[in-house]
Amino acid sequence: MVDYSSLTKGDVVAEESFHLTRDNLVRYAGASGDFNPIHYRDDVAISVGLPGVLAHGMLTMGLAVQPVSNWVGDPARIVDYQVRFTRPVLVDGATGADVTVTATVGALEEETQVARIDLTVKYNDETVLGKAQVRVNLA
Repeated sequence: MVDYSSLTKGDVVAEESFHLTRDNLVRYAGASGDFNPIHYRDDVAISVGLPGVLAHGMLTMGLAVQPVSNWVGDPARIVDYQVRFTRPVLVDGATGADVTVTATVGALEEETQVARIDLTVKYNDETVLGKAQVRVNLA
């Protein structure tokens, strides 16, 4: 388990990259029940004004919290998780898309031993989730 007393604001506690393919999107659609064709058909995505097929927002959100879950060792220690969707992740049919996540200690609550972990989530060097924060109970 992570030792609360060893943390300092600004510490990078986890980094991970995820490669998404169209196959991942179809599998996620099946698991989530979200079969909106903008997530797997270019023609439909383009017809509604999008530049191409987009990853599901909740898939991106789920990937982004995974490094924190791995770091803390027990997903039940995550007591709050919030994001703002700022840009879509376009998943090319041939090359896919790479999403990178960096998790940094943003704040420490001494009394409760809760750490706020700030996530930087990027695709093509642009942030795709704004104000992405995870609160982790380390007591």
